[in-house]
Amino acid sequence: MIKQETRINDIPFRLETGRVAKQANGSVLASYGDTVVLVTAVTSGQVREGIDFLPLLVEYKEMYYAAGRIPGSYFRREIGRPTEKETTTSRFIDRPLRPRFPAGYRFDTQIIATVLSVDPELDPDVVAITAASAALTVSDIPFDGPIAGIRVGRVDGRFVANPSASQLARSDMNIIVAGSRDAIVMVEGGAAVLPERDVQAAITFGHQALQPLLDMQDALREQAGRPKLSVPEPVVDEELAAKVRELAEAELRSLVQVADKMARGEAKQRLKADVLERLQEAYPDREREISGLFKDLEKEIMRDLIVREKRRIDGRSFTEVRPITCSVGELPRTHGSALFTRGETQAMVVATLGSAEDEQRIETLSGQAFKHFMLHYNFPPYCVGEVRPMRGPSRRDIGHGALAERALSAVVPPADEFQYTIRIVSEVLESNGSSSMATVCGGTLAMMDAGIPIRDMVAGVAMGLIKEGDDFIILTDILGDEDHLGDMDFKVAGTREGITALQMDIKVSGIDEAVLEKALAQAREARLHILDKMAAVIDKPRAQLSEYAPKITTIQINPDRIRDLIGPGGKTIRALTAECGVKIDVEDSGQVNIFAPNGEVARRAVERVKELTAEAEVGRVYTGTVKKIMDFGAFVEILPGTDGLVHISQLARERVNAVSDVLKEGDTVEVKVLEIDKQGRIRLSRKAVLEEKGKGRR
Repeated sequence: MIKQETRINDIPFRLETGRVAKQANGSVLASYGDTVVLVTAVTSGQVREGIDFLPLLVEYKEMYYAAGRIPGSYFRREIGRPTEKETTTSRFIDRPLRPRFPAGYRFDTQIIATVLSVDPELDPDVVAITAASAALTVSDIPFDGPIAGIRVGRVDGRFVANPSASQLARSDMNIIVAGSRDAIVMVEGGAAVLPERDVQAAITFGHQALQPLLDMQDALREQAGRPKLSVPEPVVDEELAAKVRELAEAELRSLVQVADKMARGEAKQRLKADVLERLQEAYPDREREISGLFKDLEKEIMRDLIVREKRRIDGRSFTEVRPITCSVGELPRTHGSALFTRGETQAMVVATLGSAEDEQRIETLSGQAFKHFMLHYNFPPYCVGEVRPMRGPSRRDIGHGALAERALSAVVPPADEFQYTIRIVSEVLESNGSSSMATVCGGTLAMMDAGIPIRDMVAGVAMGLIKEGDDFIILTDILGDEDHLGDMDFKVAGTREGITALQMDIKVSGIDEAVLEKALAQAREARLHILDKMAAVIDKPRAQLSEYAPKITTIQINPDRIRDLIGPGGKTIRALTAECGVKIDVEDSGQVNIFAPNGEVARRAVERVKELTAEAEVGRVYTGTVKKIMDFGAFVEILPGTDGLVHISQLARERVNAVSDVLKEGDTVEVKVLEIDKQGRIRLSRKAVLEEKGKGRR
């Protein structure tokens, strides 16, 4: 057993290998305080034939026993689809590792991160990033590491590495940084509308703070590392490559400058099919190899066009944003809607308002959590002209939705100021680069169209990178091809004042501070341009909510009367909601929130709630029902659940010998409240009502 230890945020961070899960190619038990994560890395060790991609699968799993809890599912075990937290964390692990495998690596490889113990103050997600790198580093799996992950917060103006949950609650940023010894390889996070210089400083701080985690992994490798498996070097048939270049280069140079995505794609497919057909006789059964060479040639030509000729595929300058059109109120019966189009990327985004009952309830290791703002992102196959089964949200859908949600949550009013639950749904209708940022822009417009009082407008843009040696070019608002064939996908969202969310994936060994600084500055210019385009359509939330949005009416009742509104086993409130067609939320303070489809229904529901919870007033006349006859008087219900006593002496103006001579159970009778004593007992009088009526006749 080999151990290494350092301290992050004054909490022990340990990596251990050689004691558990020894049949995996590599395994590391990582602990940060009382949070413990086991990460294993296993490879088949054999080339998977017939593929041209890295067959890496990353799974992150949170076990409920880690927090001393039993799952709430019917089967009482961790089954079914992974949670959104598990999915996004799997992506956090995958993204910085994937570029570190050798070119041509085609061994099936699986990384499993299992949370075994959790301190609610110490999130296991960044622990798992470092542990996954460590497991690969000590294994025999080829891996150009190590890398490490760390979370950066800022509390009271001071950066904190791996802040606790308590510190994070007071932090104005939550940014995960992954890096190697010399470069940043991934960034993901959100901020409370902070300027670029603060975000850049946080990323730089994070890169410095993760260095001890790299030191530990280097020490583990020296003590326990295994010799790496040999990976077959990609062999390029130079003769075949020359044939592909001869047949395709001239036309391909022309095709990569066709601005229209679909026309460009169709033309490239026709050219590739022609090349395959012409080489089939001389090079039989080598279609996949020829396709790979064709793709390599396309990448070379595209990058050459940008680096040497200073031109982009669609003819834009490096800092130019594609043409933008946007509109609101597209869908007549939704609460808010927007159509946002940037170039060939288009999103229809819809805002829906609901009651507190519509909050998303999430089961976590720490217990149940609730979300009053949620964003769901859908990427149907038709948006890229494809045919494929639709089987629910993919990891990509969940990750893009989480990014857009983070970007907008910074401007959404808190639940105690705006009592509605808010759901945003983005339907991507066309995609040619950065549909998640189109979702951010459309989400802002849809919420303003719905009348949601957001604090500011948010827009987003994706930046790209072409890096050749020490030279680099930053591209604004990248196309899909510029993403696929480039070296970086850096999404930045924010307001005019600063950043609310960012996500950066690097496909090369990493980037330095100069690249980061230029990308952030260029992204800000683009963001301000996009915000101007959006503001020309709608520049502030509508003064009124949509007429189709539920109406919230809030009234205050005596907390002692809550039981009368709820009724035994909830019977009364269920009957009331069914009768009026409303939703009713009752808080312990006596605040009652009524969600109704329109104002008239709301008024009727308010009247009924007041009837059920009204309190008797001294001097007021009520029409009540006789509930019980006693020798000394009658008990009359004057309000639902509220009755009082009419003493025999208060039944009539004349003397009454027996109560039953005047009243019977079930009679309706007018009575006046004479007194309410300290115990809440109510003294009523029928006699007083009769006397007042008698005076009126005279």
